[in-house]
Formats: sequence, C-alpha cells, structure tokens
Amino acid sequence: RKEFVDLYVNYVFNESIRKPFEDFMKGFLRGCPARRWMMFLPVELQVVLQGHPRCDWNLLQKNVKYSQYERLDQTIRNFWTVFHKLPEEKKKMFIAFLTGSDRIPGYVLEHFTFTIAKAEVENPDEFCPFANTCHHILFLPR
Repeated sequence: RKEFVDLYVNYVFNESIRKPFEDFMKGFLRGCPARRWMMFLPVELQVVLQGHPRCDWNLLQKNVKYSQYERLDQTIRNFWTVFHKLPEEKKKMFIAFLTGSDRIPGYVLEHFTFTIAKAEVENPDEFCPFANTCHHILFLPR
C-alpha cells in the first residue's frame, strides 16, 4: 500500500503536470531569462512579478507629490479623509485605478509615489477624478 500511495502521489504532483509545467517554464524563461532572476529569493521574485500584497496607507499618503495643490489644501484634506475611511478592498481598487494593478509595484514600498494634480476643467463639479496610469498621476478637480 505504501508503494502504491507513493507512486500515486508522485504521479499526481509530478508526472501528471510535467509537460504543462515544462511548456510554461519554456515560455517564461524565453521572456524572463533565468540568469537575471537567479539573484532573487523565491519570495522576492514573487514581489517583483506580482507587487506588494499589503500597503502602508499612511506611508503612501506621506510619499504623495502635489501639482498645483498643497498638502494642506481643503481638497487634499477632504480626499485623504475619505480615502482613510474606505475599507481595504476599496483602497486597493483605488490603487488599481491609479496604477492598473491592485498591488503596489514590486520595488521598495517606501519609494512608491504618485502625484495628485489639479484637473484643469471648466466646471469641476461636472467631472470625476481621472488617472494617468503610466505616470501614476491622479487628476483631481477642486
């Protein structure tokens, strides 16, 4: 029985997925050569590829840059008051709106920044905030 169980487990976890895994590995290594990734530990590679799963929202607020706004402007204070009241899921949705991903990109969290810029619109009450995901800019009407 032990031999049967060992062979069955080996088949399920190794042999049955060998071909699909080899195909995946071949494609992955074609786009991401292994010699460049060998410097990372597995957990570090996961962060590089997927981004950080958690975020320090106060640190994020501290690192924000402002264009045509000041940190103490009423619009900015209102924005952060509302933002910090959001549940975690909604905050991640904001990050996805801003960057295209619900995770902070894989470089050091302390250095991730985005810019809140004044949206130059005729009637700010008729416009919603919009974002430039490539440059991590949130355009916020007054």
